[in-house]
Amino acid sequence: MITRNKAMMRRRQKAVVYWIGFALFFATIGLSLCASNDPYTILGVHKRASMQDIRRAYKQLAKEWHPDKSKHPEAETKFVEIKQAYELLSDTDRRRAYDQYGITNEDAVLDRNRPDYSNYGRFQDPFEHFYGAHNFNFHDQDIGLYHRLSITTKYYETNIIPKSRLTPQILMFYADWCFACMKAANSFKKLIDTLEPYGVVFATVNAGHEEQLVRKVGVHSLPCVIMVLDGHNYVYKDSVFNAQHVVDFIRQKLPYKLLTPITDNTLDTFLGGWADNRVRALILEPRAQPRLRYLIIAYYFRERVAFGFVELNSKDTMNIQARFKAHSNLDTLLIFNEFPPQPIATVTMSDIPTTTLNNIIAHNKFLILPRLSSQDMLDSVCPAEWNRPRKRLCVVLVTENTSLHDGARTVMRKIALESLFNRERVRFAYIYQEKQNDFICALSKHNQSKDTLLQIVIFWRRDTKQIRYEWVHEVILEVDKALENNTQDQYFNYTKQKMDTVIHRLLRSSESLSYETEVKALLDEHAENAVMRILNRIFLAIEYTADNLGQEHILPAISVIGTIAFILIIGYLMSYLLHLEEEDIQLKKSKNAENSNGKSLGYVPELRLHELRAEKYNGLVRLLKPGCRTIVLLTDLQSRSKLIPSFHKAVWPYRKNKTLMFAHMLIEKGIGWYAELLRLSLSESREMKINPRNCIGTVIALNGHRKYFCMYHAKHPESNRGAKRMIKITRHLSSMPTDPEAGAFLGMDSSDSETSMSDTYEPKILLEENLLDGLPNWLDRLFEGTTHRYYINYWPDFTSK
Repeated sequence: MITRNKAMMRRRQKAVVYWIGFALFFATIGLSLCASNDPYTILGVHKRASMQDIRRAYKQLAKEWHPDKSKHPEAETKFVEIKQAYELLSDTDRRRAYDQYGITNEDAVLDRNRPDYSNYGRFQDPFEHFYGAHNFNFHDQDIGLYHRLSITTKYYETNIIPKSRLTPQILMFYADWCFACMKAANSFKKLIDTLEPYGVVFATVNAGHEEQLVRKVGVHSLPCVIMVLDGHNYVYKDSVFNAQHVVDFIRQKLPYKLLTPITDNTLDTFLGGWADNRVRALILEPRAQPRLRYLIIAYYFRERVAFGFVELNSKDTMNIQARFKAHSNLDTLLIFNEFPPQPIATVTMSDIPTTTLNNIIAHNKFLILPRLSSQDMLDSVCPAEWNRPRKRLCVVLVTENTSLHDGARTVMRKIALESLFNRERVRFAYIYQEKQNDFICALSKHNQSKDTLLQIVIFWRRDTKQIRYEWVHEVILEVDKALENNTQDQYFNYTKQKMDTVIHRLLRSSESLSYETEVKALLDEHAENAVMRILNRIFLAIEYTADNLGQEHILPAISVIGTIAFILIIGYLMSYLLHLEEEDIQLKKSKNAENSNGKSLGYVPELRLHELRAEKYNGLVRLLKPGCRTIVLLTDLQSRSKLIPSFHKAVWPYRKNKTLMFAHMLIEKGIGWYAELLRLSLSESREMKINPRNCIGTVIALNGHRKYFCMYHAKHPESNRGAKRMIKITRHLSSMPTDPEAGAFLGMDSSDSETSMSDTYEPKILLEENLLDGLPNWLDRLFEGTTHRYYINYWPDFTSK
């Protein structure tokens, strides 16, 4: 029995030892695996390391293990591990979950089905859901971040606005005693860590110190996030403040079609469009929507590079994938120049870093033979370098925008492609003479050939305005296509050798370019025309209105628009009904005319001129109704044919006035009536001697009911100097019977003697056709009631001679 118990004890001891060894074995393996996947170990930092230490370690390791810089066979795998470790530790929630539970999967952190008792008994903040925060800890709310990134209004105008034309600028408006701003600090910090590697720039503005900027950008409440893009401000109005919502907001506000969708059918058209002076870049991704980093890169280089997006694993892009041998699960960047069959640069990675994208595109953002199409292009291709010890030469071909010069540009492009000169020392380009005429004219002063077309000029920019240059002669760029290939090669070799000789000579420090001149800035050939600028401003205004129109503004705006629309509709209906009524009246008049005359006669207003004679005198003067007047022109037989047309033209606008009648009178027939009329208007009674010749061109307006008349004459004081002095001058002239011109304007007697008054008031010589030049103005004053009225006691009888 004892032996049996001892055997059982031995077996139990062996089993325990076996299981302990087995557990130690797996524990060792687990520890090694954990050590290999520990993000702190991968980055080489302590578990209590700050975010700055983690970011610094990540940048150093990323440079060391980047696949483009490291030749280690496992560089790509190591780089992915480093990036994943940084993403885990840079996220506060994921880092806390790893420290507490060892969880590295992001989905496990966001799993809502898993019970969480960490907030039990904690104060529940009613504003918590606005910013997506899960717990509120005052130690995590780094309010000092706002102060470190704070900017002023001047910095906004001098830095933020210009830089927003290249990269999105995110501004957080806060206040020192804003509880909601403190709540958003942690979310804003995570947003910076997420989007800053993509090129998005972040800054903060203290609303209490920069009130002018707050009003300018349209901040509605605090905290407020504003994105500045291409000089325009866009307000983020989403109630949830997290990275994904902000990413969607940036995507929505970026320009439309920064990445043109490319398929098998549109590939050749896209790659062959380099005539717009931009290189082509293809981004191939195994997803339907491009990443934000590619959109920001496309926005940054949009003036130099045209980007296209290819969705991998799609039926419409199978040929593209096979042609460029793109990996179906990796991102690929391809850059093309004037020779689209083969890309000049290629990058394939599971996640292409923003730094790599910037470096590759910046190094290949120009064509082999770019066009100097703007001042910015000139500054990029041929920068001013007065402070450099060595010259940078620009070899430029002068052409025109015509297909006839394609051959010369092709030869120049081939020379640039085969050139052995360093691109930092020699750059090749071409220019359109008709679009940059001022620039070419400044360089053509010392050109031996009168025509600068298809000529090559080499220049060096000392500063932004001064250029030293020299023309290259005896080069052959136009070669007849009918010649044999050997002959064409000979011409090409001769031209290339000639240019290489000149460039070698000018690159020497002892050599200098022959001439110097001052040039103006180049015109921007890609600038939008006036119509496009107006349309863009309209679209921006509509978008700005839509963004800033809240729910509290919708009903008042609809009310105002509805009121205006109602007024316009009522006005249109009233005008339409009035137009129908006028047409009805005209139709009735035409029918009455047809019934009375038997044919349709249109109503044409006419002007009837009566002749003032004895038989018509009572009807034109004495029997006039109250408010009616007769306007009479005095003529003689000689001036009748000249004065009546002018009088008719002057009174034509008043033909529709039913209170007016128009007449003319021969002074030879009515001289007696006219003399008696003037005598009755004077304050004294004396015999009137009238010279009929002085009376022609006189116009009198007769009011038969109220017994007064108004008078117009070319020499009447009222016509020349105004009605205020008319009575005084009339009395003065009437009291001087010896004055040869006294009373001439009234048709009174005159003599041939001269007095001193003739020297003071020297009369102007008037022709008969000019006597009625001032009549239209006098008629205006007549109907305004500002002309002088001559009252009489009765109307004299009209006696004809």
